[in-house]
Amino acid sequence: MTAPGGGDEPSPPPPPSSSAASHAMASEPVTPTSALASGQQGLNRRGSRGAGMATFSMEVFDNEVVPSTLSSIAPILRVAAEIEPERPRVAYLCRFYAFEKAHRLDQNSIGRGVRQFKTALLQRLEKDNSPSLAKRVKKSDAREIESFYQQYYENYVRALDKGEQADRAQLGKAYQTAGVLFEVLCAVNKNEKVEEVNPEIIRLHKDVQEKKDIYTPFNILPLDAASASQSIMQLEEIKAAVAALRNTRGLTWSSTFEPQRQKGGDLDLLDWLRAMFGFQRDSVRNQREHLVLLLANVHIRLEPKADPLSKLDDRAVDVVMTKLFSNYRKWCKFLSRKHSLRFPQGAQPQEIQQRKILYLGLFLLIWGEAANIRFMPECLCYIFHNMAYELHGLLAGNVSIVTGENIRPSYGGDEEAFLKKVVTPIYRVIRKVSNIGKQIII
Repeated sequence: MTAPGGGDEPSPPPPPSSSAASHAMASEPVTPTSALASGQQGLNRRGSRGAGMATFSMEVFDNEVVPSTLSSIAPILRVAAEIEPERPRVAYLCRFYAFEKAHRLDQNSIGRGVRQFKTALLQRLEKDNSPSLAKRVKKSDAREIESFYQQYYENYVRALDKGEQADRAQLGKAYQTAGVLFEVLCAVNKNEKVEEVNPEIIRLHKDVQEKKDIYTPFNILPLDAASASQSIMQLEEIKAAVAALRNTRGLTWSSTFEPQRQKGGDLDLLDWLRAMFGFQRDSVRNQREHLVLLLANVHIRLEPKADPLSKLDDRAVDVVMTKLFSNYRKWCKFLSRKHSLRFPQGAQPQEIQQRKILYLGLFLLIWGEAANIRFMPECLCYIFHNMAYELHGLLAGNVSIVTGENIRPSYGGDEEAFLKKVVTPIYRVIRKVSNIGKQIII
C-alpha cells in the first residue's frame, strides 16, 4: 500500500489529483503511486453521468453506490464513514486502501460506473488528506491505526462481548469492523516497511476471527451455538425442527468437513448435502432457516398435538413433503416415470425421517440456487429427479458399474460445483435460445 504521510515525515506526499487521475484513467491504467506523483491541482470536475451510470459526489459515495464489480470494498468504506468523527486519519487510510483495492480489482476501469467511482474517491482523498493529517494523534500512520485498533477492541469488541445479553447485530458489526481495521493496518505497515505487526495486535485479531466464525449471519433464526439462549430458539417447535435437522447419524462425511466435526461444530443434514453436492455456503444458511421454519410451523399446528412437542412429529414432515413435492409427483406421472423419493426397507423411524428431510433439503437447495431456472418448473423437476436418484445411491452405498467405486454426484461435489456445473450451463443455453428468438422477431 502506498499510503500518503508514511513513516515519521512531517509533510507527506499529496494525495492523487482528481483531474490528473481522471485523465490518466481515460488513457491508461493509473496506480495509486503514479496518482500520488501527479501533484495537487484544483477540483475542477466531478464524476460525470454516463449512460446508465451513477453520478458520484465527494460527500456521499461511501457504500451506497459502490459499483457491483467492486462490492468487496463496500465494508471498508462503511468502516471509514463510521470512524471518521473519532479518527479522521484512520478513516482516510481506510479510503486510500479501498482505492488501491478497487484499482487491483479493475485496473482499466472497464466495469460499469467504476471510472466515475474512482474519480470521486480520488477527489475525496485529495480533500481529506491535509485536514486528517493535522488531526493525527500519533507520529506515523502505522502507529495511528495500530493505537486505534487496540482502542476499538477494548471499547467495542470486548465491552460488547462481556455484556450479559450480548447484542448479536452489534457484535457482528464490531467483529467486521475490527477485521477491516486489521486488513488496513497490515497494508499500512507494509508500506511503511514495518517488519511485523505487533504480536498483541495479532493476538487480538485471532480472538476476533474465532468469535466472528461463531456469530454467523442470519435472517430470522440465529442457529449458531452462541445464540441458543435467544427467545425464538427457546420455542419447542423450533427446538424440535433443529434437532431433527442435526440428526446426521450414519452419514459418511468428506475429508474437508472432518476438522469442523472434530471441533464439535453443529453440522447438520444441509451441511452434508453441501459437502456431497457442492452447494454454496450462504445458500445453505438461507435454506436451513427456510426448512426449519416450514417444519416448525406445521409441527406446532398438528391436531392432535405432537407428544412430546420437543420431538419433530413424522406427520409434520409428511405434510411438508406433500406440499413441496406435489408438482414433482405430477411431473413423474405425466412422463410415466417412477419418482426418486425412495426409502430403505425395514429401517428405523428416525432413519426414514432423516431420509425425508434430506430430500426436502435437497429440493430447497436446488431451488435456492436455480436463479431464473426456478421459473421453469419442469427443468427443476428434472434436476431434482436425477440428483435425488444420486442421493439415494450415496446413502445406499451403490457402486458404479463403470468405475467400480461408490456412486458420487455426476458433476462432482467441489465447492460451489452445483452453481458452476449445473445451473450456469443451463442458464447459458436458455439465454442463447432467448437471444435467437429475439433476432427472429426483429
